[in-house]
Amino acid sequence: MKKNIITLTFITSLFALASCSDFLDTVPDNRIDIDGADKFAPLLVSAYPTKLPMLMGEMSSDNVMDNGAQFDDMLLQEQLYLWEDPTGNDDDSPYGLWEACYNAIASANQALEGMDALGNPDNVKAQRGEALICRAYSHFLLANIFCMPYNPQTADQHLGIPYCKTTEKEVFVNYERGTLAQTYEQIAADIEEGLPLISDASYSVLKYHFNKKAANAFAARFYLYYQKWDQVIECADRVIGNNPGTSLRHWEEDFGELSLVSDVVSQYTSEKKVANLLISTAFSESGYVTGPWDIYKRYGHGQEIYKHQTIDTYGPWSVRGGLMMANFIISVLQKNPFPKITTFFEYTDKANNIGYAHTVVVPFTTDETILCRAEAYVLSSQHNYEKALEDINNWIVYHSVISEDEGADLTLEALNSFYDALPYEPALVNTVADRSLKKKLNPEGFTVNAGTEENLIQLILQLRRLEGLQEGLRWYDLKRYGIEFSHNRAGNVPIVLTKDDPRRAIQLPPDVINAGMKANPRN
Repeated sequence: MKKNIITLTFITSLFALASCSDFLDTVPDNRIDIDGADKFAPLLVSAYPTKLPMLMGEMSSDNVMDNGAQFDDMLLQEQLYLWEDPTGNDDDSPYGLWEACYNAIASANQALEGMDALGNPDNVKAQRGEALICRAYSHFLLANIFCMPYNPQTADQHLGIPYCKTTEKEVFVNYERGTLAQTYEQIAADIEEGLPLISDASYSVLKYHFNKKAANAFAARFYLYYQKWDQVIECADRVIGNNPGTSLRHWEEDFGELSLVSDVVSQYTSEKKVANLLISTAFSESGYVTGPWDIYKRYGHGQEIYKHQTIDTYGPWSVRGGLMMANFIISVLQKNPFPKITTFFEYTDKANNIGYAHTVVVPFTTDETILCRAEAYVLSSQHNYEKALEDINNWIVYHSVISEDEGADLTLEALNSFYDALPYEPALVNTVADRSLKKKLNPEGFTVNAGTEENLIQLILQLRRLEGLQEGLRWYDLKRYGIEFSHNRAGNVPIVLTKDDPRRAIQLPPDVINAGMKANPRN
């Protein structure tokens, strides 16, 4: 494949220049002068992206439906739902993510160069580990939004994203977009170097940084997408260990006595909860769009999906009394949200109702990591179905209404009986009768054997769907497994996303394309 070169003035906006004209007229030289180890920790605060792809992933996925033209929406929401190329510069748009991630990458690179200049003394090893993991994380977010799913057989034929490892000293810089294979190789290299260096002792507020468990949870998810099953298990073990009951969220205990939305969401995002590994803040309206707010209701987690495919649906996860989260669905029927994203508004002009929407989210939890491990157990060369089922049952126990000492674990026999009896959902869903919990899997680069193996994967993907609701994680699983699905359109024929549809790679921001970078292909 040709390497694509770009004069990327857009990326260099990440060097904190005062204005667009200053940027065009001046070589960026106003960075922090790092002359001692004490400067790295403050700099690395800005190595975490301030915008996240939650809304892009969620609106593109099968978690949402068109509830009807009588409800309101925003342009970005509609474009994502219809799999059109987004055009705006909103915080939740491709532009917002691109800018925020490369800003964060620039901070990580500046810290790494400062450490190199000091000779990488022992007292900055932990900060070096954090910088490398942060750099890998931002590139990972970009790759999974703007690239096709990773497939070892085709990754060298698909476009990657520019992997930036240095700070820039010139205004106009040539970047190679490269291949997806190269992007993943470089993410892996940063993780492999950075992970052993992470030290919890270096943080004053542990969960707002890539601490050891959070970094390993990120690595487990990355290796899952990279199809390195043994590495997934190894990293997840460091997070969960052999006694998941000590680290998973206990839903009945955490939420059973709560009634106020504010209390539920505060409990869900609390840094005191062992299950919460990394807590992030972001500029985003995602909490308003997907959460318990009576706005933006046209495209959402509507009743048809809620009752037949997600939270209110009977399935193997119901063996211990049903999901605790079902008790806290707020009565916005077009969204059916569980309050899991803290949302607040920062006014810059209160009189005119102008300001910024902020969210507090939990990008990595033990609950999602155990499902990464379960999936890896199934797909590894050992095909350890019993270990996978053990992780699944632990997830079910602690998400359920009935306490852990009641009920019975799910068995492989019960699992097979349930899924073998289900029809596959067609790619084109015309009526609610077409909806099914069983999807046709077309995995990218690996094989899922029929029978118990496929049934386990069907269940794990369903639990991942429940775990990642409102966070956009379902989109990546749909991509990884080549699941074909449709979006209904009120008053129109549904549209289908096939397994090879290039729109599975969301289009780059128009500004980036106009600057000369090769756009993602479209049919």
